Amino acid sequence: MEEITETRLPNRLAREVCQASVGAVRDALYVLSGKWKLPLILALSEGPLRFKDIQRALGDITPKILSKELKDLEMNEFVIRRVYDTTPVTVTYEITPYSRSLDKVLSELRLWGMQHRERIISSRRQQPA
Repeated sequence: MEEITETRLPNRLAREVCQASVGAVRDALYVLSGKWKLPLILALSEGPLRFKDIQRALGDITPKILSKELKDLEMNEFVIRRVYDTTPVTVTYEITPYSRSLDKVLSELRLWGMQHRERIISSRRQQPA
């Protein structure tokens, strides 16, 4: 039987906290991973859009991939799909209030991305040709 000493307890607790943190980050990355999910949420943060408008806003995403990404985001409660009884039928997509929980994350990620891009560009300029 293992004896719990004062030195082992903090190490075990630190390991459990670390594992929980890694698990939480892994869960977040699982839900938000891929090239398109975060840009898609950003595009919809300006307001509801139709499928073709989303496709235009994102650029080179294929309809098949866009459809899959929208379904994934809808399943994870980041996006709502609304169908309107018009002729022809109108379908729009919009972010949910839950998506707003990503605002700080996206803001920090955007800032980091701009800083990283500038760092890489600067380091390439400084390298001899």
